[in-house]
Amino acid sequence: MPRIGIALGSGSARGWAHIGVLDALAEAGIHPEIVCGTSIGALVGAAHVAGRLPRLRDWVEAATWREIVGLLDVRLTGGGLIDGKELLSFLNGLGLAGSIESQPLRYAAVATDLANGREVWLQSGPMHAAVRASAALPGLFSPALHEGRWLVDGGLCNPVPVSVCRALGAEVIIAVNLNGDLLGRRFEATAPPMAAPATSPPSSEGMGRALRDLPLALRDQAVALAGRLFPLSAATPGYFDVLANSINIMQDQITRTRLAGDPPHVLLLPRLRDMALMDFHRGREAIAEGRACVEQALPLLRRHL
Repeated sequence: MPRIGIALGSGSARGWAHIGVLDALAEAGIHPEIVCGTSIGALVGAAHVAGRLPRLRDWVEAATWREIVGLLDVRLTGGGLIDGKELLSFLNGLGLAGSIESQPLRYAAVATDLANGREVWLQSGPMHAAVRASAALPGLFSPALHEGRWLVDGGLCNPVPVSVCRALGAEVIIAVNLNGDLLGRRFEATAPPMAAPATSPPSSEGMGRALRDLPLALRDQAVALAGRLFPLSAATPGYFDVLANSINIMQDQITRTRLAGDPPHVLLLPRLRDMALMDFHRGREAIAEGRACVEQALPLLRRHL
């Protein structure tokens, strides 16, 4: 059998679909030897190569908004709304603190050098640090300092890292593009899952934990900010609407260009149009869609393998 590589693309909460993709491939007897990921794809890919995918799946399927908010250590200074220390603790607890080079499969996470825009392939060092850097979504997470460089989300330069898989020796490449059907989605006048008045946090317990280290004055500002980030009405785009759609537009253009010049053998396109940037609590739906898109593509996969 040829050496298989899988490129797990960026897409924030939609990335839980990667879990379903990897599960369905394993059940079909397809086991990638090279795993490359960008942003949320780097996280799921890391869990897979470290043997922690079942643990991540269990957490994702049971996660509530309260638990999600608990991972968001909000701050009002620096290069992002979220510092990322709680995310690092979560990754450590998941068992991703080991080095990349000690893993049984080849792995690389893609990040972007904030100073010069160059693509950075993280193939050594602590796995949790590589994931944190690859997932530093501009406007949300603060940049990650890695070996003297400030790194941000790899989706800015390579949203679906087919080229990395090929460079690492993959002979057949399966790519997962999470953002192929998002452009043109309309803003609908429905309340987002964390909707809350500006005078109170979206989740009093979860946000209280996220803001516990802030001085009182800053805490009040953060609570008011949360109300603006998660408005009661979506009649006009909120902060995350603008951020998400802007990133979708950018990544769609970059992905089309990159895949046209360096196409995979099989391209999987989970249908996740209705999942928003922060819908991390909808993991079961995303995982199911990941499985479904693999099942539909099995005839093509088997022809290549």
